[in-house]
Amino acid sequence: MRSRSLSIAAALALLNLAGCGTVNEKLSAGMGDYVPQWAGGLPADAPPRPGTSQYDAYMKERERKRLMPATDREKEEQAQKGATGTTSAGAGR
Repeated sequence: MRSRSLSIAAALALLNLAGCGTVNEKLSAGMGDYVPQWAGGLPADAPPRPGTSQYDAYMKERERKRLMPATDREKEEQAQKGATGTTSAGAGR
């Protein structure tokens, strides 16, 4: 009788894990938006999700930069880094 209850418990555990896999697949697509960055959520520089209002503007800007000559693109990136005030001293923290 003991082996029967053990096999039933094992079957229930497997079914429970299989159900979690499908639930996690559906929830994980949007849960990263709500989890803080320090807990493993989306980083601050992550691109916007497709279907949002910011996504179209992001794609237009990306296409504009892609069509720009490389020298102009590098100058623009350096100017943006200088404007944000990023330094290498804070990178070691």
